Amino acid sequence: MSATAAQASGVPVETGDANRWKALVFIALAQLMVVLDATIVNIALPSAQSDLGISDGNRQWVVTAYALAFGGLLLFGGRIADLWGRKRAFVTGLAGFAAASALGGAATNGAMMFGARALQGAFGALLAPAALSLLAVMFTDAKERAKAFGIYGAIAGGGGAVGLILGGFLTEYLNWRWTFFVNVPFAVVAAAGAYFVIREPKGGRNRSPLDIPGVVLSTLGLVALVYGFTRAESDGWGDALTVSMFVASAVLLGAFVLVESKVKAPLLPLRVITERNRGGVYLSLGLAIIGMFGLFLFLTYYLQVVKGYSPVKTGFAFLPMIAGMITGSTQIGARLMTRVPARLLMGPGFLVASVGMLLLTQLEIGSSYPALLLPAMLLLGLGMGTAFMPAMSLATLGVQPRDAGVASAMVNTSQQVGGAIGTALLNTIASSATVAYVKDHIAGAPAKSQQLVQTQGLVHGYTTAIWFAVGILVLAGVIALTLVNAGRPGSTTVGGSAAASSEDAQDPQDEVAVPVIAH
Repeated sequence: MSATAAQASGVPVETGDANRWKALVFIALAQLMVVLDATIVNIALPSAQSDLGISDGNRQWVVTAYALAFGGLLLFGGRIADLWGRKRAFVTGLAGFAAASALGGAATNGAMMFGARALQGAFGALLAPAALSLLAVMFTDAKERAKAFGIYGAIAGGGGAVGLILGGFLTEYLNWRWTFFVNVPFAVVAAAGAYFVIREPKGGRNRSPLDIPGVVLSTLGLVALVYGFTRAESDGWGDALTVSMFVASAVLLGAFVLVESKVKAPLLPLRVITERNRGGVYLSLGLAIIGMFGLFLFLTYYLQVVKGYSPVKTGFAFLPMIAGMITGSTQIGARLMTRVPARLLMGPGFLVASVGMLLLTQLEIGSSYPALLLPAMLLLGLGMGTAFMPAMSLATLGVQPRDAGVASAMVNTSQQVGGAIGTALLNTIASSATVAYVKDHIAGAPAKSQQLVQTQGLVHGYTTAIWFAVGILVLAGVIALTLVNAGRPGSTTVGGSAAASSEDAQDPQDEVAVPVIAH
């Protein structure tokens, strides 16, 4: 009997563990810590580089070591969560992340810092999919699930901007080491709360033997892909090692797909990504992250380098986007997710964000914050918040409990790879446009105007790259509208529902289970 039919007949419907809302607080806190870390360290990087004597050539490894470990190990982390149990993986990930953060804060040289960042990434790869899959298996009532994913989506989207504010404060008023140490209290509180509060539903583990070839191929393939884009940013797309990384990644990931189609207990069951709705979510979300990384990257430089904002003031300048994301996630997405199909939230959400991005193509040296940047960031936040919330939920639509961890890991993988692509691709476009502009305009400029030409070139580079980001966001919206077809809200299976059909063989619309909101 479906949950809807059960309600109609007066049979009580199980809606999850009584402590699930308390658990959400600690899951959200852990998610905030991971998202904060992605931007907070960037603010502190110049100070840390100076203190630790890291060369300009090696400073990228503070970011790259984390990105490689996190991106490369996500699928493995999701599978471990399915094998061990999400609660155990979640608490272990938090403990390891805290220890690695303390190591980074205490670093005395570059090698110690790089190692700490790689450890942070490895434990983050265990923590992040465990957090999302816990939500998937704990919140099975449609309206409750909408609220829970609304909160999670707002944090996932807005946490990066909060990191800019916190990073600015810590770096400016304490020192860069506190951008690492601040993770420790976050992790301790979240781990203690999760240990005592979370009650994971029984019967959701996947105790199949670990797919070692799949682990090796996926990890090496994703590391090669992320490193290829990282090198492209610093050494160019034609660099021999960059090209080699892309070729190796294609071969390794191709072999991974082949292995997964043959083995009995695959690391990533292909049913997880070939289902139309989930595939549409992973693709559109990855594209949207590419565009969003362009925003953070260029607006941070524009505000600090061109407008002369301090790190703290720059962080506060992003507050309208945070407000927009929270409003979009909790007031629009969460309220409408049980009433309209997911694509009618995701598609328009990405398109509204693209309008905000379009406004930013008008940036000039003297652009007004209230007249241009404020409305642009509000639209970006509102659109992304509205789209992210159903996307996070739909990513685990109809998955069997034993696949919830790896399905959640795919969300994080699409975000991580999207971030790496966005940073490299858009930064390369911006740099090329700046060089071309300066070359064309500086020759005839008087000496006292050459600095102005250099600054105009920077802004021209930003706006050129932002035009590409507009197109990417529009493409994300079109993909969401065309591929995501989960309809009748409340009629589809929730990730983690025990009634999920075997092997995802049924159409999600036809599955009988607790009502689920379509992401």
